[in-house]
Amino acid sequence: MTVQPITNRPVTRSDVMKGLKDLGVRSGMTLLVHSSMRSFGRFVPGGASAILAALTEAVGPEGTLVMPTQSHDLTDPSTWMNPPLDESWWELVREEMPAYDPAWTLTGGMGVIVETFRGLPGTKRSGHPHVSLAARGPAASDLLEAHELDFGLGEHSPLAKLYEADAYVLLLGCEHDSNTSLHLAEYRTAYNGREVITHQAPMMVDGAKAWVSFQDFNITSDDFEKLGLDFERDCPSAFTRVNIGEASCFFARQRDLVDYAEQWLSNYR
Repeated sequence: MTVQPITNRPVTRSDVMKGLKDLGVRSGMTLLVHSSMRSFGRFVPGGASAILAALTEAVGPEGTLVMPTQSHDLTDPSTWMNPPLDESWWELVREEMPAYDPAWTLTGGMGVIVETFRGLPGTKRSGHPHVSLAARGPAASDLLEAHELDFGLGEHSPLAKLYEADAYVLLLGCEHDSNTSLHLAEYRTAYNGREVITHQAPMMVDGAKAWVSFQDFNITSDDFEKLGLDFERDCPSAFTRVNIGEASCFFARQRDLVDYAEQWLSNYR
């Protein structure tokens, strides 16, 4: 069998560095990153490690990288819908599911760049069992500490601290439906259909695993792509877009996004 060579030029760490510079990423920034490895469309020598090395170099030793490290698999089996679990297995799953552990619990659906970042020595991760964030850099501990269980992407979350720190949002090859910061605007807006719901997750309490209940709003990202496109239409000077390989990448101040989203949600939801 003849093996076909890779004909497209690889996307290198140097290409990513140039793209980040063109977007406006600078040393010393606090940067909330969302990513899709497959979006680059070509071979990346070093894979996720090369992307992370470029991001680390771009923000420098005074900058802080942050990524969402969500783990929604740690939910009560009675709530599973895709697919539902046979009720006769619910108690078995509750007994055997490990408690959330920032160091051990894998991310769910966040991609290889995020999962690699989470596992790097020295990366810190917040204590929320469903909507944790991880960070590396001088501001990491302050951003992640005291991540409250109730309303986990709201005013007592790392997202709100990122807003106060005037952080920036970077979408590497993913679109606005992956933009976690837009959830902060949901908590700050009274829109139609918002309800308080109860979640559960296994956590360590006084040295033993327990199923812990906490409250949240019925947040959704279903309209975030429309929201983001409207932001780009209405605020053309507030963001930059650059292609790195085949990945369309977006960069903006988090405050600009959240403030715009608050008004948008109040108008369109």
